[in-house]
Amino acid sequence: MPAGLAPKLKLKIGTRGSPLALVQARQVGADLERLSNGEVTCEIVTFTTGGDKLTTQRLINAGGKGLFTREIDKAVDEGRCDLAVHSLKDVPGALPEGQALLAFPKREDPRDGFISLNGVKSARDLPEGATVGTASLRRESQTLAMRPDLKIVTFRGNVQTRMKKLEDGLADATYLAMSGLERLEMTHVAVPVPITDMIPAAGQGIITVAARPDDLDPAVVDLIKSLNHEQSRLAAIAERAFLVELDGSCRTAMGGHARLEDGKWLFDGEVLEPDGSRRWMQADALSGEVTDDALAGLGRSIGQRIREAAGGDLPAFEDD
Repeated sequence: MPAGLAPKLKLKIGTRGSPLALVQARQVGADLERLSNGEVTCEIVTFTTGGDKLTTQRLINAGGKGLFTREIDKAVDEGRCDLAVHSLKDVPGALPEGQALLAFPKREDPRDGFISLNGVKSARDLPEGATVGTASLRRESQTLAMRPDLKIVTFRGNVQTRMKKLEDGLADATYLAMSGLERLEMTHVAVPVPITDMIPAAGQGIITVAARPDDLDPAVVDLIKSLNHEQSRLAAIAERAFLVELDGSCRTAMGGHARLEDGKWLFDGEVLEPDGSRRWMQADALSGEVTDDALAGLGRSIGQRIREAAGGDLPAFEDD
């Protein structure tokens, strides 16, 4: 346990109330209790966010990125929660003043998972004119880049809700993040999509712990930081730098993915036209030991090169 931590301290963890979000928050709580040698207990506090209230709309129609974090961020700012657990891909580039992302536990599979109840293994294999359900602009554009004949319908909701919509015949296929399916022990329902077909969203597969470090005992900050998985933390730095460089919002279809392979840090990024008719892709690598600044620079460089290739202005979806 970090030195100086007051005994029997209770930490309140803010999270969304979906089954997946609860799994993530409970795991963080259990790890904090374990790493503190039982001197910390954690209480889960659930919130229904603006994003959770959307059932049929895209995020762009209701305020965009941040809809899954704002209520929880406010609770942390007001001291009603000590920390928050978010899916990193839901966290806007700009954090609330005074808040910081203190920890990035080990990343799960960052790929998208393709799901069809008809035995089809890929969007490429769907019948002509089939329907794919997704609320992700990135997944929509990437799907249309592969199969411009497919029809896209809006699917919102948690894992269980989307599976039920498939069962009800509202679409022939959908996507879910493999990381979420791993955490819910449901990977059997999906076929992973190669990153060469669908570059994931920046931060996909990573959860993060946010807090106001100046409002916490330094020993608590150290305890939270002990959750870090170094490769996941570095990937998060690169991918968030990419997102910020492109002013990533929910109006532009984009994907960015960093990973360590054979001693090199690789980064793939792309931006797509809404209809998938054009895509601007860039890739680069860093070798040897790297710093936080070098990883951030890698992400920024990919973003800058994509913006230049696209002519400066990024294509954007319009409100429905």
